Amino acid sequence: MMKRRNFLTQMALGMGATLVPVGCNSLVAQNFNFPSSGRRQRLVTILLRGAVDGLSVVSPHQEANYYQARPRIAIPYPGEQAGAIDLDGFFGLHPQLSELIPLWQRKNLAFVHCCGSPESSRSHFEAQDNIESGIPGLKSAPDGWLNRLLGTLPKDIPTQAVNVGNTTPRILQGNQAVAHLRPGKNVSKPTRVDRPEINSAFASLYQKNSELNQAFLEGNQSRQIIRKELEKEMMAASRGAGSANKFALSAAQVARLMVSDARTQLAFMEVGGWDSHVNQKSLLDRNLPNLAKGLRTLAEELGDIYQDTVILVISEFGRTVAENGNLGTDHGRGNAMWLLGGAINGGKVYGEWTGLEEADLHQKRDLRITTDFREVIATVLKEHLELSDTAIAQVFPGFTPTGKITNLIA
Repeated sequence: MMKRRNFLTQMALGMGATLVPVGCNSLVAQNFNFPSSGRRQRLVTILLRGAVDGLSVVSPHQEANYYQARPRIAIPYPGEQAGAIDLDGFFGLHPQLSELIPLWQRKNLAFVHCCGSPESSRSHFEAQDNIESGIPGLKSAPDGWLNRLLGTLPKDIPTQAVNVGNTTPRILQGNQAVAHLRPGKNVSKPTRVDRPEINSAFASLYQKNSELNQAFLEGNQSRQIIRKELEKEMMAASRGAGSANKFALSAAQVARLMVSDARTQLAFMEVGGWDSHVNQKSLLDRNLPNLAKGLRTLAEELGDIYQDTVILVISEFGRTVAENGNLGTDHGRGNAMWLLGGAINGGKVYGEWTGLEEADLHQKRDLRITTDFREVIATVLKEHLELSDTAIAQVFPGFTPTGKITNLIA
């Protein structure tokens, strides 16, 4: 049966379906009992694959050691040309993220510095697996923490959780059904599976198997919901300059699903291209404005429900404190996690900052991790999604929050 289930999912993806149910038990009929109206909290998780440099995103401009370790690539002091934008008198925001300053001023943006996974792997793949599984060090973990989180929530329609992408990332693998939103401008373009004769053929093929038929019906329902809700969005986006940016376009699509009848509560997005071993300054100057634009687009398009939304931005690990010989940085440890949204108690840099003296660094080269990434997410789950301690233990098995990060939610 598992092979047939996987076949159905892959077949739908191969035919270009926008939304399909995924997960080991995604073919099991679900009890959608969430109220069709009323207030609900949303969570958007964005993974920056490649390890973005947190010491450039949120630079400690009052640390002399920062400039000594990076004589050529440090973000200049606030007030200087291309200098950091002062946040709190000690930390500064990268100048290419200036589009996010209004969110900081409204206290809708915060950071947790010296944050990361307790596992010390410097492999992108292993570190990403640790972040996505939510069980660092357990390579055999069968599912991801976002999928387990979905399992703790009251069940809604098949678009309750959406992944932007054509394949299922580790963070969303598991027993719960998740929908896929195909990235790009042609998300609502009809595909072969939308042709009546093919649709009828699939319906006939699976009607004798209750599980497969249920999966087909849910996937078809998901696709029709998405096409209906995004048709107007895609028509507008195809005419505007803003739609040229892939991340901004996907962000607008996710926001529309969250405010529409699709009733999306959880969403996952990923942005690659952050591995900055060479010419880090150029890479960040190129990528950060696009990221900031997408985040602002997401915040604006959420409209009224922005007040009920938290956006998490995380990367697998940070970069070395010292620059290398190629005007870049190498794989490190501690990083900065971003939190945005109307529900955030922002305008602050959270976490324990230990400084950049050599004796304070991990292995004398990396920013030390003082806050487990699960601590931050668990706080969001408790304060924002109002999960019980028992439910949080299901999302992050084997982890007990210390309570050191509190009051993240306004």
